[in-house]
Amino acid sequence: MNAPTNISAQTQNRKADHIRICLEEDVQSHQITNGLERYRFTHSCLPELNHNDIDISTTFLGKHLNAPLLISSMTGGTEQAAIINQRLAKVAQHYKIAMGVGSQRVAVEKPQVADTFAVRKYAPDVLLFANLGAVQLNYKYGLDECLRVVDILEADALILHINPLQECIQPKGDTNFRGLIDKIAELCSKMPVPVIAKEVGNGISAAIAQKLIAAGVAAIDVAGAGGTSWAKVESERAESPLQRRLGTTFADWGLPTAECITTIRAIAKDIPLIASGGLRHGLDVATAIALGADIAGLAMPFLQAAATSETAVAELAEVLIAEITTVLFCTGNATLYQLKHSGSLQRIE
Repeated sequence: MNAPTNISAQTQNRKADHIRICLEEDVQSHQITNGLERYRFTHSCLPELNHNDIDISTTFLGKHLNAPLLISSMTGGTEQAAIINQRLAKVAQHYKIAMGVGSQRVAVEKPQVADTFAVRKYAPDVLLFANLGAVQLNYKYGLDECLRVVDILEADALILHINPLQECIQPKGDTNFRGLIDKIAELCSKMPVPVIAKEVGNGISAAIAQKLIAAGVAAIDVAGAGGTSWAKVESERAESPLQRRLGTTFADWGLPTAECITTIRAIAKDIPLIASGGLRHGLDVATAIALGADIAGLAMPFLQAAATSETAVAELAEVLIAEITTVLFCTGNATLYQLKHSGSLQRIE
């Protein structure tokens, strides 16, 4: 009975480390960007719109959102994480935007910390995503554990995050990814809620997206390179010179977010697509949507705000919404659908 306790303690410590490192250390990519800076909107000096009539609402996985925003998966499992998740959930509820939580593996291993994820009471109407690592399907996790994390959150969907590079660098990482696509397919066929495949900052290629769609995932979060580097994060936690070296070598590894969006959308016209990975403001969000994403996720900006106060999170949401609305107004588009089909976004390289 001691092993699960030890594992859960390690997992809980890792969660605390991740928050601290993301907030205190420079773990952003520097040599690779999200690729969104390669695009520019054509300004319309005569938009023929009333700013008040602009509508940035959308629907994702059948649920209405007032803005195309996702508070991306971040944390849980510690006292600080509980406070962060509560603040995020309250703001998500107020603005009617989507929210995901961090990996809930710790809640499976240590049920007494499940409450740090249980934010439905703060966000009764919000599109909520539960979260587990796909690789855990090769480490004795299955349908029961996936159902458990969905129940903890009363979630609308389950994110399976896919993170081979992070696991390579992480102390005692889980690196058996053999046969996962078949296990993902089996899980998708049995889950009562949609399954979302998500990377963690290194991107999903069109070829892998095709395999995931064939396996039955209901949506894809590209989580491309250009933002927080989890190789860098794990390098900060390294227990050996080898792990630290791996983290620095692969700090800028991956597929830029913009490339993931465009290549996946080219081969899959209808798959619900989340753009995340290095998005920092509403112009990034609007650019990602014009490229073909349906909604956009931000993690680091929300984490920094939530570590400060609920007010800071609300102020960030207000700014993002204003920035997205400004893009629509200054390109002469009244809705997100019009923005996608207006041809107002041009590649500048």
